[in-house]
Amino acid sequence: MDLNSLILFFVLIIFGIISYKYFIPFLKKIYIKLLVDDQFSKPQAFHDSPVSTAGGLVIFLSFLILIIYSLIFKNIFFEEYLMFCTLFFLLGFIDDIKVNIKPKTRLFSMIVFLIILVGYTDFHIDKTGIEFLNDWIQSSKTFSLVFVCLCFLFIINGANLIDGYNGLLGFHSLIIFLNLFLVNYLSGNTDLANFLIFIIVILSIFIFFNFPRAKIFLGDGGSYLLGSLIAISTIQTSLANPTVSPFYFCILLFYLFFEVFFSFFRKLSKKKSPFYPDAKHLHMLLYKKLIKKNSDKLKSNYFVSVIVNTIYLILIIPAMFMMKDGMFCKYYSIVFFIIYIFSYKITNDKSKIY
Repeated sequence: MDLNSLILFFVLIIFGIISYKYFIPFLKKIYIKLLVDDQFSKPQAFHDSPVSTAGGLVIFLSFLILIIYSLIFKNIFFEEYLMFCTLFFLLGFIDDIKVNIKPKTRLFSMIVFLIILVGYTDFHIDKTGIEFLNDWIQSSKTFSLVFVCLCFLFIINGANLIDGYNGLLGFHSLIIFLNLFLVNYLSGNTDLANFLIFIIVILSIFIFFNFPRAKIFLGDGGSYLLGSLIAISTIQTSLANPTVSPFYFCILLFYLFFEVFFSFFRKLSKKKSPFYPDAKHLHMLLYKKLIKKNSDKLKSNYFVSVIVNTIYLILIIPAMFMMKDGMFCKYYSIVFFIIYIFSYKITNDKSKIY
């Protein structure tokens, strides 16, 4: 690590600590309703006292510091990161500052943003591991555009969906970024690897203040920002490492993707709108089950993160060693589907909230 990188490392740590420990509490005292989650009746709410949702704002400002550093000292402009992350952070941040946007309007805005951004940046996916999809992507720009937009939508909304329990999205994102960092570092993609290691530093500082007792929440802006960072980093890593199976990246993103996918069709099967939240996602059912056993809200809260992310980490370890074996990753990804469905059924039956 050179001197400039070392300086940036300490700047990000100091900026994060000062922001979380002093600036955010000060802001909360002055503007008690601004960037504060005090809606305790939401289906996904578990806390019973107001908590600041400015975590995403601090991460975004730290992200901007990283972008400026890369441009000035490394002469690297991460244009796609800046454009995608800024727009989606702002879309979520609008909700954090109490501007009410209907779910359908928000989804429509996401789609419009993605079409414009993907079209402008020519962001694309080269291969999927499925032959007929590869053919469609290569032969049709329209299909390629739709495919990339869908990938972004699933991951960004998946990040927002699992957010809400201390450390759940934070640790899950951290595991993904660490994997992507290792893939790029071992293959010699130093620019992307260095960028990701600083994202890991930024995220780690947030987790310190969010787990186990949350002094700060990500907010919608923060969850959209992390979802955007994950989506872009995964696609960039896949493009830079053609020998790594596309199914390995599917395995890494399985939980974020499948939680949205499964939830959408689950709600439709119950004749409910898939655009509105409920309390029947896997992590919420697990929380209900835990709290019935020990009646400790805080412990049940952060235990959800520990259980989900520990199982996820254990499951992806074999894939990490076999990431270049397309056949293994393809069939191993099926294991994730089976485990999720089985876990949901067991947890849902025992929670008895249907």
